[in-house]
Amino acid sequence: MTHFWQGLRSGEWLTPTRARGYSLVVLAICAVAAIGWIALSDGLIDRNGKPIGTDFSNVYAAGSLTWQGRPADAYQPDLQHAAEKAVFGGREVPFYGWHYPPFFFAVAVLVAAVPYGWGLAIWLAASFAFYLAVMRAILPRPETWLIAAAFPAVVVNVGHGQNGFLTAALLGGALHLLDRRPWLAGVLIGCLAYKPQFGVLIPVALLAGGRWSTIAAAAATVAALVAVSLATLGVGVWQAFADSMNFTQVVVLEQGGTGWEKIQSIFSAARMWGAGIPLAYAAQIALALMVAACLAWLWRSDAAFELKASALASGSLLATPYVLDYDLVVLSVAIAYLARHGRRRGFEPFEISLLAAAWLAPLLSRGIAGASGIPLGLVVLLLTFGCTMRRAVGDQQEPMRRPTR
Repeated sequence: MTHFWQGLRSGEWLTPTRARGYSLVVLAICAVAAIGWIALSDGLIDRNGKPIGTDFSNVYAAGSLTWQGRPADAYQPDLQHAAEKAVFGGREVPFYGWHYPPFFFAVAVLVAAVPYGWGLAIWLAASFAFYLAVMRAILPRPETWLIAAAFPAVVVNVGHGQNGFLTAALLGGALHLLDRRPWLAGVLIGCLAYKPQFGVLIPVALLAGGRWSTIAAAAATVAALVAVSLATLGVGVWQAFADSMNFTQVVVLEQGGTGWEKIQSIFSAARMWGAGIPLAYAAQIALALMVAACLAWLWRSDAAFELKASALASGSLLATPYVLDYDLVVLSVAIAYLARHGRRRGFEPFEISLLAAAWLAPLLSRGIAGASGIPLGLVVLLLTFGCTMRRAVGDQQEPMRRPTR
């Protein structure tokens, strides 16, 4: 037991060979599961009666409605559900709501221009390639490709046909380019407005850091996206989006329509434990304010940029009440920047084991929360953010004690 504890403390158990081996095992298991999942499906409907790529069906259906000249119908649950059924020849499938701002119709229209299976494959392949390229840019090491590809949140995202790759790539890409090309970083941040809940703390960090050109570029990008959507889709679609936000808030978030075990926020954890809506919101607001204050201090400080980037990535996930397990792909950005700083300055006790736990958590978070009520994803996010802040304080006081491996 003593040897085991010492191994966790030092992190020496996670050798490069083991990291590659674990990643290959995860990839192999997931590849076999995916092949079996598709092989056993019936007309792109799996054995559980759900579409292959589940949530992607709402994107494809919204795109189909747009091709028919009815984009606003995507925000009407009954009409959107009918369109989702039509994608699969009228067969009964679960309802997957369309909750995105109107400028995300650009993606929906593109993927709906080809048959469903091809649209799903193109969407996942393109966004996955973007994600891998960004991860390799952040941490330019030979093993980055494999470890990033095997990150369990990748599997969750693929299974849902979701946009975690795009979210992680936009945020990670913006952080990578922030010093090199601040205007381009701002464009990427502006594009991230397709998931506005993840952009709450980005202005706090940019303002604290005095990143004025990036702020201007982000604002201009959002304005351009809104203008193009108004010109192509009309004002009515924005009104429909605004009207649908009550359904999203009440049914999906507050009533747990998605499932408490799937949402990785403190709001969801409080609701899962029986707290009322006001108390759950109070907990979420308190955590968001704490994270915002930490980020404001950190981005004004002279701490290493890796720590600022890592804290913004994990903090953005903590600040929103609506973060799903597939959104944990963004956690890879925090892990990569924290690992880069650790390799340069050395790791403190237990940090390597924490990074490994953060890497593995998306594979287990939903199951553990559903079985025990323990919000593993939230716990890991808090630990990652806390570890980053601790390093930031130490980064300004004294060198890290352990040499880079």
